[in-house]
Amino acid sequence: MKPAGVARRDFLFQAGSAVGAAWISAQWPAVVAAAQHAHEAVRSATPVNFQVLTPSQAREVEAIASQIIPTDELPGAREAGVVYFIDRALHTFAKDSLPTYEKGLAALNRASSTKYPGVKSFADASPEQQEILLTGFIQEHGPQSAGARGIGPNASGDFFGTIRMHTLLGFLVDPSGGGNRDYAGWKAIDRDPARSFSPPFGFYDKGYPGWQPTWPESEKK
Repeated sequence: MKPAGVARRDFLFQAGSAVGAAWISAQWPAVVAAAQHAHEAVRSATPVNFQVLTPSQAREVEAIASQIIPTDELPGAREAGVVYFIDRALHTFAKDSLPTYEKGLAALNRASSTKYPGVKSFADASPEQQEILLTGFIQEHGPQSAGARGIGPNASGDFFGTIRMHTLLGFLVDPSGGGNRDYAGWKAIDRDPARSFSPPFGFYDKGYPGWQPTWPESEKK
């Protein structure tokens, strides 16, 4: 069996590639803006109000994201501040997905209270119960939700596929743009935060946040 860190890296690479490079390129400014918002929110000395999600919805979203990328020997979605990224995404580039979130969260909460009497919502369930609930929810709502096909650029009724895509984006987006707090996403896939640009440089190396190389101190003199 692969170590947990290796298994997670494999999962993140495979799932992240399913989002689509073309779509990410087109949406990159909005994605970076959402990441910057999350970056500032998690470091704020005072509580930050959510723009779209209600406090209870935010609690549910964070619980689901934490099941998708849990905290183990590596930081998870909670440490990366993914819930703030998702909230901003629903206010900007993913606003068409809000009805999917509202219906999906309501359905998952109903399933939670039905399966576990006394548990009012998914976030109130234990981590073990949450895993069972989410697995059952995915199975009930079709195979698309469980596979890479559920991760796509377009708004759809596939709640798990949608929140999974947004969780991955919030977790892995370049920290230089303000996202994935303390490089949590990059650490999970063993990416070195140091820049790795090499000449010759061309137009394709420019135009996105953080493209400028950071030269060694010896070369600055």
